[in-house]
Amino acid sequence: MKVPVNIARILVGMLFIFSGLVKANDPLGLSYKMQEFFEIWGIEQFNSWTLLSSVLMNAFEIIAGFALLLGWRIKLFSWLLLLLILFFTFLTGYTYVTGKPTNCGCFGDCLPITPKASFLKDVALTILIGFLFWQRDKIRPLFSPGVSILSVLAAAVFSFGIQWYMLNYLPFVDCLPFKKDKNIARQMKIPAGAVRDSFAIVFIYEKAGKQYEFAPAELPADLASYQFVKRSDKLIRKGNAEPPIKGFALSGTTDEDSTQVVLSQPYAVVLFCENFSIPISKWKDDFEKVYTTAQSKNVPVYAVTTQLNEARENFASTSFKNIQVFKCDYTAIRTAARANPTLYLLKEGTIIDKQSYRRMGKIVDEIKPLPALPPVMMTQPGN
Repeated sequence: MKVPVNIARILVGMLFIFSGLVKANDPLGLSYKMQEFFEIWGIEQFNSWTLLSSVLMNAFEIIAGFALLLGWRIKLFSWLLLLLILFFTFLTGYTYVTGKPTNCGCFGDCLPITPKASFLKDVALTILIGFLFWQRDKIRPLFSPGVSILSVLAAAVFSFGIQWYMLNYLPFVDCLPFKKDKNIARQMKIPAGAVRDSFAIVFIYEKAGKQYEFAPAELPADLASYQFVKRSDKLIRKGNAEPPIKGFALSGTTDEDSTQVVLSQPYAVVLFCENFSIPISKWKDDFEKVYTTAQSKNVPVYAVTTQLNEARENFASTSFKNIQVFKCDYTAIRTAARANPTLYLLKEGTIIDKQSYRRMGKIVDEIKPLPALPPVMMTQPGN
């Protein structure tokens, strides 16, 4: 029994470490996925706790997987892993049965898997962890208690440290559609070869208090004895005809769509600032340098937010108070900016660079070597 136990221990430990690391690359992504579940269940009041829960869950997966590989405190971690996988199996089973949300986010945006595959994966893990729980007395520590404690402590520091870095400096691996070298306008189009949803026309009739569905070619001979209810389009095959970027539309107070104007600029700097939870005082000076450098090259600078009035109030006392401010759907901003705020440098809608508010100086260095644009090129959209 020792060999099967060790094989199962290594498989489960490595998978939990891998799962935790993939999600630790983008803690906000898991946080937003949790909010999707809370919105479906009608408990949005817990949304403010999702980021903390995401960080703790990712860290626990890494720490627990590492502890399992070391065989450290196996009785404690076998219980914790069993409870966690039962919870995960419930979530993935719920997603598989209901189709809501469409993706459970088990491996983040970098490795999207279908709800069915995710559920079956968790069922298999439940069996393996159940086996380890049953045979936990046969698992022995690999090292002395002191070495094990230091090793697990190092794993904990690493798991929390890497997430702090990702939240402040953007994910190390960008798996979102707004990644560098991608053209936003093209990402807003349905990919070539995508399969559209297929629908079939059905007619619904009622007879003797019971409703029946008929295809046009299958209407009954005694149709006159039925009462028509309605005509409907029935989905018979789900396609994948969705653009990578959805909901990205920029408009000002007049609601005039200025998206293409911004994306057609030879060069443009775009500040994505969903809200002002990070005080402007923390990044104002760095952004002023970006704004001044861009102006010296006649490169237009825009701000994109969900809070137009708050943006104008916060910008009023700065050197960039006249910056063009647009509103945009919060989901699109969250996808574009995994740090709040995030700064983009665009070339005709293609993302040349993007940095969090802590590294705005890198955008300054990108702008300096650019050729100065003629003032006439600075097309300013309407407010």
